[in-house]
Amino acid sequence: MTVDSSAPASDRTSEPRAAAPGTSARAALRRTAVPAGILAGVVAAFGYVAAVDPNEPGHYPACPFLQLTGAYCPGCGGLRSAHAFAHGDLATALGANALAVAGYALFAVLWAVWVIRAARGRPLGLRLGRVHLWAAGTVVLAFTVARNLPFGAFLHP
Repeated sequence: MTVDSSAPASDRTSEPRAAAPGTSARAALRRTAVPAGILAGVVAAFGYVAAVDPNEPGHYPACPFLQLTGAYCPGCGGLRSAHAFAHGDLATALGANALAVAGYALFAVLWAVWVIRAARGRPLGLRLGRVHLWAAGTVVLAFTVARNLPFGAFLHP
């Protein structure tokens, strides 16, 4: 440990100083500001989709992939799924887009871990390697292919 000889003798002690009361609570709030902001954005988006029903024509544009190819993309039915999920209808949400519902659950878990780690002053530490990214891509591709084949009709939005 190096000691700054220009500092007053009272500052040169090796004893750590106690934090002022409430400092750690303020620091935890400051560290959780970004996760809170992300959650506020997600809640606002879900609130909008819950208020403006995607099942009624004219509120949202049609899927361009579906219009061009006639095939369902992995996101087709995502707004209807979010609308049903926001209203607490899990069965309808799964029927509209099961992959989206899995995404909502994954987001909730990752967000909770992020907040807990941020409040404790630790980084999220999420390290995705090539295997993870290839696995995620494979799941999305398999979902897309399956929902466009006759046996995957139950996955149609």
